[in-house]
Amino acid sequence: MRTLQIEPLTKEAFAPFGDVIETDGSDHFMINNGSTMRFHKLATVETAKPEDNAIISIFRADAQDMPLTVSMLERHPLGSQAFIPLLGNPFLIVVAPLGDVPVSGLVRAFVTNGRQGINYHRGVWHHPVLTIEKRDDFLVVDRSGTGNNCDEHFFKEDERLILAPHQ
Repeated sequence: MRTLQIEPLTKEAFAPFGDVIETDGSDHFMINNGSTMRFHKLATVETAKPEDNAIISIFRADAQDMPLTVSMLERHPLGSQAFIPLLGNPFLIVVAPLGDVPVSGLVRAFVTNGRQGINYHRGVWHHPVLTIEKRDDFLVVDRSGTGNNCDEHFFKEDERLILAPHQ
């Protein structure tokens, strides 16, 4: 099994998979008579059908035991999915490029700085939310509508990956 190297999350490195939602280096302008800085359009909500809705939820996630064997990735073919940390804690991201199935050798892992959120593009393979803290909360923006919006792929035993604890 290959051990995933955890990379710092940057806009450039994550671009094939989605958007990094952060204020650092992002376009902004003043609103509300100069009292508020708006960091505009940090990510775009993607939906597949005109009747779909963009929704906002909160996910409360529990930490997984580490090291973690990555045996499954999922994707949402009908809409994007954004995770914004509510408690300021770093979290882990495991992703693979678009394709009919994820390719084990192309899987990458990232860690946020606690002030970054992410928006998975429609159809990007990813691991379900991975908190570093024992329990963490995330604001989630994704799609609601008809149709199956969650595909799961289970790796063969020799394709599985190891995600070591973040240092």
